[in-house]
Amino acid sequence: MKNVRLTIIGLFVLLLNSCAISYKFNGASIDYATTHSIAIADFPNMAPLVYAPLSQELSEGIRDLFARQTRLEILRKGGNLELEGEITGYEITPMAIAADSYAAETKLTITVQVRFTNNVAPEESFEKTYTAFQTFDSNKLLNDVQEELCNIMITEIAESIYNDTVAKW
Repeated sequence: MKNVRLTIIGLFVLLLNSCAISYKFNGASIDYATTHSIAIADFPNMAPLVYAPLSQELSEGIRDLFARQTRLEILRKGGNLELEGEITGYEITPMAIAADSYAAETKLTITVQVRFTNNVAPEESFEKTYTAFQTFDSNKLLNDVQEELCNIMITEIAESIYNDTVAKW
């Protein structure tokens, strides 16, 4: 009886060790057999109002996300997938008006025009505009909150681009 128990326990442990379920939550639906690289060009700042570091931070933010979430080789040009575009808007807008007729909140908005070319499956190519915004208290100077707000919006825009290009969400 003891041998039967040990055998059953041994089979159960063996069964548990041999069955493994693996999930991948980066969402990428890339066929790595045909798609090996993505070219991400720099996104020049063409907005009327310019925040100097925005172009480099956006370009690097997008590259970093693709490098972390995929096995694609990141290139500047000539990839199986190509991503290019420009920053077309960087705007500051007064929002909620306080009792003294001054703005209580200000909205900072970034708009980016993106062109995605899939050289493996051309029907998946597209051109799209992405916009992100953050509000801040009007008692604060833009210079005091600009970097933090831009980082949040860059992350949001990069994730939207990622989702539309390789995650297909």
